[in-house]
Amino acid sequence: MSLEKLVDISRYYGSNPDYVIAGGGNTSFKDESTLLVKGSGTNLGEIGPEGFVTMDRKKLNRIWNKQYPADEDTREAELVLDMMAARADTEGSRRPSVETLLHNILPFAYVVHTHPSLVNGFACSQKGEAAAKELFGDEYLWTPSINPGYSLSMAAKAVFDQHLARTGKTAEVIFLQNHGIFVGSDSIEGIKALYEKIIAVLEKKITRRPDFSGKTGVYKDSEEIARRLTACAGQNARVIFERNGEFIRFTRSLADFYPVSSAFSPDHMIYSGSDPLFIEIKDTQPLADQIRNAWKQHLDAIGIPPKIVAVQDRGIFGIGTSERNAALALALFTDSAKIAVYAEIFGGVRFMTRDKIDFINNWEVEKYRAQVNEGGR
Repeated sequence: MSLEKLVDISRYYGSNPDYVIAGGGNTSFKDESTLLVKGSGTNLGEIGPEGFVTMDRKKLNRIWNKQYPADEDTREAELVLDMMAARADTEGSRRPSVETLLHNILPFAYVVHTHPSLVNGFACSQKGEAAAKELFGDEYLWTPSINPGYSLSMAAKAVFDQHLARTGKTAEVIFLQNHGIFVGSDSIEGIKALYEKIIAVLEKKITRRPDFSGKTGVYKDSEEIARRLTACAGQNARVIFERNGEFIRFTRSLADFYPVSSAFSPDHMIYSGSDPLFIEIKDTQPLADQIRNAWKQHLDAIGIPPKIVAVQDRGIFGIGTSERNAALALALFTDSAKIAVYAEIFGGVRFMTRDKIDFINNWEVEKYRAQVNEGGR
């Protein structure tokens, strides 16, 4: 019965793009001995019983007492091995979610971790922490931006334990800067009630909603630009163009593009990249040369091909190894646009710092998660 409820609540939030997109988010159910947690990269909106990994909680608890290497890459590699060894069934089951440790320490039967656009509107803003205190007081917790995996679990555990020692109360909600939210309850009804309360509070703060009206897949020379971008990205690349009210606003100039010019969270990085390319168009130069030169300069500077290309006064181009991946790049960029609009209320956007961006770009765990989701599993 509990697994059935876990599947239901996972699909409930996983099928809503305002909460989760692609392989993002994770959910769990636990009793005293075992933890059922989403497999890494699994799509919550489509998940079934087979999408969860059964973990031995005693083995997971031992991880907290282990001394890991100081080097982050070595530590995360060892952690993956220890997490795999903590599975109740080590034969054939998939890799557990990277946030499994955090799911395990929260003392609730159900835990649902998502990335709501509204929540990240203040969690990815300049005044996010102050807004969290103003809107929710000390009832809910806040963790500063930190690398996911072991570091995030340790930081969240420390905040949780400090709150419990200070107040004698168990926090049901943790806001994660530049990441999302964890919600815990002993019932599915409790999870939904908490989310509804949080969203209702944030809805009252909205002064402007994103404008995605007037959506179109063709405009001006967009088809020619798509062909040129395909040539830059490689013949197997797929390019999808989109133009709407919000994209028009962001592509008027490089300055207008700033609020969506970098990554808000690890999920945005995985699916739409950390460094979108903005191409300023000059009527005095051949379009093909401008696109080719901008692409080369981006590669020379960043070292990673862009998944999102914004072309001045045209719109946004999503690029992927398949049409599905190109569409995912656009979907996550659209979420970034929502966050940027909501962040205006809280002092403007706050991107992930460069060191955290570099960590995610080189983190084996996120590469694995992207590969799983690319296969549609």
